[in-house]
Amino acid sequence: MKLELAQVRHVAKLARLSLTPEEETRFTTQLSAVLDAVESLSAVNTEGVPPTTFAIASATNARADEVHDELPVEVALKNAPQREGTSFAIPKVIE
Repeated sequence: MKLELAQVRHVAKLARLSLTPEEETRFTTQLSAVLDAVESLSAVNTEGVPPTTFAIASATNARADEVHDELPVEVALKNAPQREGTSFAIPKVIE
């Protein structure tokens, strides 16, 4: 898919990128090649292939949830820069 220079400029504007004329020319060629590669994937037969969320099957690395006793207030607030009673004290961010 051949991109026009105006399309590259439009995408750069949307991405808030300031490109030199040399970069615009280079990216026109490079982005066209990327779109050609993606377009070639439409020729691949995916009949009977189930949709997946990952390219490779993998087991989750997350540990199982376990219930623990709650932390004592003194332990939880031990490294707090400021505190108010049994809570963290944070600066007001909304006026």
